[in-house]
Amino acid sequence: MDLDLASLSVTQALYRVRGQYVVQEPKSARSRRRVDLTPSLAVLLRRHREEQEARALLLGRPLQETDLVFARPDGKPTDPDTLTRAFSRIVRKAGLAGVRFHDLRHAHASLLMKQGVHPKVVSERLGHSSVAFTLDTYSHVAPGLQKEAAPRFDELLGGSMSGEGGGSKMGCRGWDLNPHGAVPQRILSPPRLPFRHLGPPTAIIE
Repeated sequence: MDLDLASLSVTQALYRVRGQYVVQEPKSARSRRRVDLTPSLAVLLRRHREEQEARALLLGRPLQETDLVFARPDGKPTDPDTLTRAFSRIVRKAGLAGVRFHDLRHAHASLLMKQGVHPKVVSERLGHSSVAFTLDTYSHVAPGLQKEAAPRFDELLGGSMSGEGGGSKMGCRGWDLNPHGAVPQRILSPPRLPFRHLGPPTAIIE
């Protein structure tokens, strides 16, 4: 972890196997990644590091660079069950009973996507195997993103699509008949963009 650059590099994973803690390689190549930290989190982690160093000196064992960021006072790994119980007490006190520690990962991804962060960036932060997997996993966020995208497209065109009375200037100017003479397909006239058209639309019937 580099607190000066506010980033952490995922290069190892700690597993508990039959009561023993084992350090292994991450599950996949995509799991090996660098994650940028928020400035506020970097400040909190720096304070946490200072507290760790003070405790280590009291115990007569200076903190080493290889020590875990979150560990017991003697430097050994924190038991996952201890973390789970502590987190459960916190969420119950906050009125969020039932929220799991792992749900924080899902909340992080959902909030980023809701804020318009590119799915590839979210996928890289989570260490997913592909962007497609990220989109499938967080498809529940997509409907809201679609709704927000529509007015943004209108803003991109400078609001020129809005006509008087709330109508649209992109009205129907004709009908392009289906080759089989079936249901006609409506053709919309091009929007009035702030640049010159190179020629009249050829698919429109006046």
